[in-house]
Amino acid sequence: MDDTTRTEIEAAAFRRLLQHLDERRDVQNIDLMNLAGFCRNCLSRWYGEAAAERGVEMSKDAAREAVYFMPYDEWKAKFQTEASATQKAEFAAVPKDH
Repeated sequence: MDDTTRTEIEAAAFRRLLQHLDERRDVQNIDLMNLAGFCRNCLSRWYGEAAAERGVEMSKDAAREAVYFMPYDEWKAKFQTEASATQKAEFAAVPKDH
């Protein structure tokens, strides 16, 4: 497989991941962190870092909007729920190495 094709496939898979997360707004970021060690905010940070590595200026808000498909504050108001004590305890135990 050539590099261009691999990049196109990776980009398509990433877009599908974002679509899936958008369709599963019931899954909270803390749930993602507790289970997988990353969340939508991590993805938006990585997105912004990848842009910066390529000389593309992107604000934190713009990177988040690329992942959330809306301004982050709007997403939080519509879809984010208060974390339970159990979720918070699990989150405290998750290694934070990224």
